[in-house]
Amino acid sequence: MAEHAPSAKRIQSETDALIAPGHTLASITEKIASLALKRRTPLGWFVGFGISFLLLQALLYTLAVLLFKGVGVWGINVPVGWGFDIINLVWWIGIGHAGTLISAILLLLRQDWRTSINRFAEAMTLFAVACAVIFPVFHTGRPWLAAYWLFPYPNTMGLWPNFRSPLIWDVFAISTYGTVSALFWYVGLIPDMATLRDRAKSKAWKIVYGMAAMGWRGSARHWHNYESAYLLLAGLATPLVISVHTVVSLDFAAGVIPGWHATIFPPYFVAGAIYAGFAMVLTLSIPLRKAYGLEDFITMKHLENMAKVMLATGLIVAYGYTMEAFMAWYSGNPYEKFMMANRMGGPYAVFYWLLILCNVLAPNLLWIKNLRTNTTFLFLISLVVGVGMWLERFVIIPVSLHRDFLPSSWGSYAGTRYDWSAFLGTIGLFLTLFFLFIRFMPVISIFEMRTILPEGEGGEPKS
Repeated sequence: MAEHAPSAKRIQSETDALIAPGHTLASITEKIASLALKRRTPLGWFVGFGISFLLLQALLYTLAVLLFKGVGVWGINVPVGWGFDIINLVWWIGIGHAGTLISAILLLLRQDWRTSINRFAEAMTLFAVACAVIFPVFHTGRPWLAAYWLFPYPNTMGLWPNFRSPLIWDVFAISTYGTVSALFWYVGLIPDMATLRDRAKSKAWKIVYGMAAMGWRGSARHWHNYESAYLLLAGLATPLVISVHTVVSLDFAAGVIPGWHATIFPPYFVAGAIYAGFAMVLTLSIPLRKAYGLEDFITMKHLENMAKVMLATGLIVAYGYTMEAFMAWYSGNPYEKFMMANRMGGPYAVFYWLLILCNVLAPNLLWIKNLRTNTTFLFLISLVVGVGMWLERFVIIPVSLHRDFLPSSWGSYAGTRYDWSAFLGTIGLFLTLFFLFIRFMPVISIFEMRTILPEGEGGEPKS
């Protein structure tokens, strides 16, 4: 009997597995492909898509009002010239970071646990960037002139663009990031598009998936070119993870406003972006694995690893908050001291302390393994971190602006209904795109999941 008792090592290996035991190459392909090829769409999908689409309509209505009435419908004023628009820009760009990190950096580091989550994380990046770019375009007040003033062309007048300004660097950084991320995502999709093409029953879908597959036949030459392009794009995308949010942070660090003028902003913003991005990946992956029965592919090992990354980046963010407070005291600068005192005890103090609760205190519960491996707790803590990272941007931007060097110009700031409808509307846009993605495309990479099986690596098939 002792020979048939499961060893502790075997139990541990199954707990840490990246894919549940018992799967074959065929079962993986069938399970993932069937999600996109099923004829009947689940009722829950229609409910989620309907709610998301209604929020999207709120965004379209808000943008129409902005076009006809201008940004005066927002809560921005003097001295708070940046409000929800820039808060949401930084928040959405941060959320998009996890997709590139999971796809590119973990690929280069040969971390196999990325395989189950990289596909929808990459899609999340594209949808987040699409939501982010809305705000700076409409922040200009007259979007039909935005491209004219921001387009990087040489001009003799020396008016625009100012190539020394981080605002222009944003245009280059975000557009490059979005382009490389889109190419990286699409190249990774090509083999799976061919799988869907070959398994689709409808002639129309065969044509659609066939066009997306770009003539893929799985030959040795195709695989060689694919792997070369995929690694090249991963190499290009990796520095973008650091550069994009570094450039966004310089929008603030290059200014002289107390609360902005800090050299810690670039690493602090990058860590915060990865923090918020992994929180969003957890927010999406936990309901997704439950609704579509993907527990065999998105295992507790994946969720725990993401929780560990959140814990690590959360500690870096907490260090950033500590250094902000320390340098405000240690510098001896009265304006910096006042800025920190205003954050902690001013009219917006409740937002600062909620930020500390959401981003510093609550995530430290992830040190406890029982909580770190509890899906309900992980889902709740990911929502808490998402709220906390939005509050961080609120504290950095309006709270730093509303009381500057001149007391006679002090004011208050609050978002109007149009601020909130634009923000909630972009959440609707994000979720609408995400629901369409999970309905018509493979939400998990089929061929990459096959490679982590023993027979996918040339070993013996499973019995």
